[in-house]
Amino acid sequence: MLVDHHCHLDFEQLAADRDGLLARAKAAGVGVMVTISTRVRQLPALLDICAAHDNIYCSVGTHPHNADEERGIPADELVRLAEHPKVVAIGEAGLDYFYKKGSPEAQAEGFRAHIEAARRTGLPLEIHTRDADADTIAILEEAHANGGPFPAILHCYTGGPELAARAVELGLYVSFTGVLTFKKNDALREIARNVPLDRLLVETDAPYLAPEPFRGKTNEPSYVVHTAAALAKVKGVSDEEIARATTDNFFRLFRKVKRPADSGSAAA
Repeated sequence: MLVDHHCHLDFEQLAADRDGLLARAKAAGVGVMVTISTRVRQLPALLDICAAHDNIYCSVGTHPHNADEERGIPADELVRLAEHPKVVAIGEAGLDYFYKKGSPEAQAEGFRAHIEAARRTGLPLEIHTRDADADTIAILEEAHANGGPFPAILHCYTGGPELAARAVELGLYVSFTGVLTFKKNDALREIARNVPLDRLLVETDAPYLAPEPFRGKTNEPSYVVHTAAALAKVKGVSDEEIARATTDNFFRLFRKVKRPADSGSAAA
């Protein structure tokens, strides 16, 4: 079994054929999906999707692009909303300096609130970071120094080796998307090679970043098998071993998700 811990099933590109893509995910062996919040105020739409499917869960949080729009949402509110049984993660939140769609001040403020919510709930924080390695490291180190560890994932990893290494030292997980399969991404594959097997996750970030051989097309959860295969090759293990490891890692981190009886080996 594989898990897609980061997709966006509420987005327009996937909503039109949701039943079809879920059938294809099942056929591909994708047993659990987490559809990720980009706006706290749109959580009800995610919960509607989750209510219709036993194997779909969601997060609650504000994407850094929307940090100004939802500025001021406190950790208390995130903690309260996370009490819903289908909310199994916090975020996605973090820093994105590439598109400049959210002010750095609002992004950092939101990031810190989400970190507090993750620590208080014990739910993993889905961290979005792009072109912001140094500031992401600084906030992570500040949070650990001031409040101790918290569960988190660097989702859709495209940063440099220093951020990945420091995140692992701080107890975080590192997750890869179809970007890992792109032919000219040897540097990213080298970073993945150096992440310990027990800290790796795979995801799609669907509808974005479809892997080879679907690059440029709409991504969907079934395509996570291609990222997993690329990661297995990078790590020098079988596809079965990478599926087992990343699935075990998911259930170790996403403790609120009930593991299906037919999901393979359980984490120790």
